[in-house]
Amino acid sequence: MSLRVILRILGLLLMLFSLTMMPPILISLWFRDGVWDAFLIGIAITVFTGLLFFLPNRNERKELRIRDGFIIAAMFWTVLALFGSLPLMLFGDGALSLTDAVFESFSGLTTTGATVITGINFLPESILYYRQQLQWLGGMGIVVLAVAILPTLGVGGMALYRTEIPGPLKDSKLTPRITETAKALWYIYASLTLTCLAAYMLAGMNWFDALGHSFSTVAIGGFSTYDASIGHFDSAAIELICISFMLISALSYSLHFVAWRQKSLTHYFQDPEARFLLLFLLGLTTVTVISLWLTGTYDTQLGLRHGLFEVVSVATTAGFAVADFSGWPGALPFLLFVAAFVGGCSGSTGGGMKVIRIILILKQGMREVMRLIHPNAVIAVKVGKVSVPDSVAQAVWGFFSAYVMLFFLMLVGVMATGVDQVTAWSTVGSALNNLGPALGEASAHYGDMPVLAKWILVLAMLLGRLEIFTILVLFTPAFWRR
Repeated sequence: MSLRVILRILGLLLMLFSLTMMPPILISLWFRDGVWDAFLIGIAITVFTGLLFFLPNRNERKELRIRDGFIIAAMFWTVLALFGSLPLMLFGDGALSLTDAVFESFSGLTTTGATVITGINFLPESILYYRQQLQWLGGMGIVVLAVAILPTLGVGGMALYRTEIPGPLKDSKLTPRITETAKALWYIYASLTLTCLAAYMLAGMNWFDALGHSFSTVAIGGFSTYDASIGHFDSAAIELICISFMLISALSYSLHFVAWRQKSLTHYFQDPEARFLLLFLLGLTTVTVISLWLTGTYDTQLGLRHGLFEVVSVATTAGFAVADFSGWPGALPFLLFVAAFVGGCSGSTGGGMKVIRIILILKQGMREVMRLIHPNAVIAVKVGKVSVPDSVAQAVWGFFSAYVMLFFLMLVGVMATGVDQVTAWSTVGSALNNLGPALGEASAHYGDMPVLAKWILVLAMLLGRLEIFTILVLFTPAFWRR
């Protein structure tokens, strides 16, 4: 393990991250909201710390090993989210406490979208923009963006890439060179953002709202510049655009890459993961909309609009809102919330356990049933036409068991702080799935949660974003042995 190389990389990345506080300064000067100095102080502290890490180790150059990759991925997200909280603590009268600022920053960077802030409408424009930008940077994974930059700094990036791209089949590279892969993903991500921005503006948003919401839509983040979220605009066109881009971003970026290369869309419908997600959303939308109609919650048009939007928003772990689904009748709030555990496709910006894992768990369950009927049969688990190795199947069950165990431990931890059961399980589930909205006392915001509960939820967000094992491996004695 190369501690000095890791410190050098962290120093460089902190200095690069400080550049992301420049656009909010320009926004602040444009709108004259008077909080530009919070970002200037944030830049100064971040650059100074980055130099402290970098200068003593500037000549350290070694190829990264797998262990170094795990440490950098975990440290990078933790350190950046901590330094990203600085402007939120420094912007004057409405500034957040340390705990709330760290919670908000982690929520942004992990694209969770849970907020402790009330009165979002009244925040300075530069802070509003900064929250949206945090989600955009987190959306594709800042580590993936860094992979395109690190090789030019004399550091190999392959070890980082393996720990960050979500999903169990993540070792399949899109192009032979890792740098080219990261750049391809970056171009696709940026193109989707610009297209979403243009669509929002054509639908009637002003440039500021369109920019902010395009950031959080493509990132499947859920932050908004208004307390009422997308519901503020009360526009069917805006909701349809939001749904479309949430769906696109919930699909694997490897599919977008193939579409970009081959100028074809047929592979979307041939991909078993994409097909499963679309059919799952269609089924859930049908159940939700019919339930809203039968219970008289909304009329025909509103039932369809709100039902479709909330299903796509919650199931893809975006977390935007046009209605308070926690107040919907019967089992609908629970049903929608559980859908978020499925999440997006592997290699997407969505959260949750990932569709491919759910498919593999279901197929393995079916295989065990078939083995009871035919004890001597050799039955392969297939995704599409590809047989899945038993090692991948075992890894999926390992992930699932670790997921359930951590969920239970954090649920008990949050309940121990005095939070009721519904609020506790929904906030932990929301944080671990990088969803955002919750039920119970946190259905509007997380501001009233106990301080200790917020720190547990910060850990849950980090675990969810880095797919659990990236963090868990750091706590094993074997990892630290030479």
